[in-house]
Amino acid sequence: MNSSSDKLLIFDAHLDLSMNAMEWNRDLRWSVDEIRESERGMNDKPDRAKGTVSFPAMREGNIGICVATQIARYVDRNNPLPGWHSQEQAWAQTQGQWAWYQAMEDTGQMVQITHAKALQKHLKQWKEDPENTPIGYILSLEGADSIVTLDHLHRAYAYGLRALGPAHYGPGAYAFGTDSTGPLPQKGKELLKEMDQLHMILDATHLCDQCFWEAIGIYRGPVWASHNNCRKFVDHNRQFSDEMIHALLERKAVIGIALDAWMMVPDWIRGESTPEGKNVTLELAVNNIDHICQLAGNSLHAGIGTDLDGAFGKEQTPYDLDTIADLQKLPAMLSQRGYSEKDIENIMYKNFLRFLEEVWE
Repeated sequence: MNSSSDKLLIFDAHLDLSMNAMEWNRDLRWSVDEIRESERGMNDKPDRAKGTVSFPAMREGNIGICVATQIARYVDRNNPLPGWHSQEQAWAQTQGQWAWYQAMEDTGQMVQITHAKALQKHLKQWKEDPENTPIGYILSLEGADSIVTLDHLHRAYAYGLRALGPAHYGPGAYAFGTDSTGPLPQKGKELLKEMDQLHMILDATHLCDQCFWEAIGIYRGPVWASHNNCRKFVDHNRQFSDEMIHALLERKAVIGIALDAWMMVPDWIRGESTPEGKNVTLELAVNNIDHICQLAGNSLHAGIGTDLDGAFGKEQTPYDLDTIADLQKLPAMLSQRGYSEKDIENIMYKNFLRFLEEVWE
């Protein structure tokens, strides 16, 4: 095995690490094989024994920095989606997730990054000694339901929350998300105003079309899309239309490409389709990256936001990816498409780093 220092640095803009630890009961300090072995015979979740992410696998793939999430959705009693039945419960769940990140910092596995100097310090340390440097993470909240009041937003900012996506799946407390539709409620507008005051990053991922356009129109602060693919390839509201991508390009956003198979190939049927049967490979991720670069006319706005182990595993990822370490296959694939070394560095890590440096300047 090559040491991580021989490989290109990768910035993954979306990993649900604490969800895996707290809800799936995965000790991410174990190898992926050890986690899979511990789950043999379990069937409480469809991705048991099929996970792809662990700290050793991230190190093997030189994924030295990521955006790591908190996630806890609120659903009312008539909503069939899984979630918590009060915003207070959702808040408590995110606090358990935050406690796990702190525990991983205490054990030297992770280090939180909240400002430009910390980012530069981490990158220097990772370059010099990747084997012994904690994995850097920027804390993000996927879906704002757990923000009970705006005071809770300030509390979260105080412990390091720097990015927030107002919606997840379905109707949320602050916005309508994937597979739902409606206008941005007044609460959502007030949340965006408060985020703007804190100079937080708005994550446009998961917003329904109407909320996307309203949020982009209202929000004056920095915007990115941590894990979102292109509607050109999969015609579904979870993906961005070319018009939406152009709007993000105008805002100097970076869009992270996700590796969830149903977002990569049309007509995926959950629980029936297979990556092999649908020929889902990493080349489809490169198609999405290339499409964003073609629309932009440069390589400055595409990145990686895998969403690996975001409640799915190998049953719903490219079949040429066994663990997250296989992201190291992407540079060669981009090179074969004619991307220069500089372009590839932009896509694999520099675009999101530059975005953060400019936001935190």
